[in-house]
Amino acid sequence: MARLRDLGFTIGTMPTGVHNAITDVSGVSVGHRTVVSDEPTVARTGVTIVNTRPVGERSDLCYGGYFSFNGNGEMTGSHWLEESGLLSGPIGLTNTHQVGLVRDVLVAAEVERDPNASWCLPVVAETYDGFLNDIDAFHLTADDVRAAMDDADSRAGGPVAEGNVGGGTGMVCHQFKGGIGTASRQVESGGIAYTVGALVQANYGSRDLLRLDGRPVGQEIDASVTPLPTDPSVADAGSIIVVLATDAPLLAGQCKRLARRATVGLARVGGTGGNGSGDIFLAFSTANRVPLAATEPTSVSTMPAGAMTPFFNAAAEAVEESIWNALCAAETMTGHRGRIVHSIPHDQLLALG
Repeated sequence: MARLRDLGFTIGTMPTGVHNAITDVSGVSVGHRTVVSDEPTVARTGVTIVNTRPVGERSDLCYGGYFSFNGNGEMTGSHWLEESGLLSGPIGLTNTHQVGLVRDVLVAAEVERDPNASWCLPVVAETYDGFLNDIDAFHLTADDVRAAMDDADSRAGGPVAEGNVGGGTGMVCHQFKGGIGTASRQVESGGIAYTVGALVQANYGSRDLLRLDGRPVGQEIDASVTPLPTDPSVADAGSIIVVLATDAPLLAGQCKRLARRATVGLARVGGTGGNGSGDIFLAFSTANRVPLAATEPTSVSTMPAGAMTPFFNAAAEAVEESIWNALCAAETMTGHRGRIVHSIPHDQLLALG
């Protein structure tokens, strides 16, 4: 699995975390379940789970916020997140037609974890994989979702699989093969080192708009070099979900501000929020702990507003590189009805220098 930096390209000026992944934020973990088969119908799909905290610490909520750049998509639990500013994990990413399944399994798992829980509104977001996946066949099962949860629960940081994995299995990005990507940036503020990590499920955009560090590579690696998907509507019918995590002490409103900056990273790569695209971004902070069962005021800390700009810059850089990591890691895929989506050619990228 190649990443952008393996090809000699560096985006931005800020240092990365150890793994250049969202899991550089302590306590955050990512798991996948990938479903690929050709019988009885073509499956090119999956589910990705992002844990906001380790499984034993989920009764401590995180502050969080979300931003919809273009709302042609779904993120369950977003109304309560907007109202309360609080988030409990895990977060699910999957295809458009199986959001309900993933949500129901997350609810059931929470009831099993805490039989006294009276309700649960998990966050599950989607992008459309119906070009490569027979999406109406509903391939994902409850066992698949639980497998992704187990995968996330069993991990403690470390590298994250990217490209054609989990929820990103059947996705298309700038008319190349897309999928899951991740990156991170380090920020020093007040003498303390913090991390901002991003994870994307990238499934949006047209070829001619694709840019690498400002260079119009989508125009240089055009259809004469790498064929486009056979249906040009793919360029407008996709979406991108961005999850941002940080260990900086941000409150709910600050998390919402951070989530908005994912737009900058998306725009740098060439995303414009097309009419058919669901571009929905979520950010959360692990620094403060808000006990679910708290009945007394809880002491929290916060980053001064004047210190937020470096975190905004970190979010933009991490999202930009996450999208490129998804593109670089993804492999050419043949899917539903024999449709083919080609990966971005590494040799052509290297030739562009």
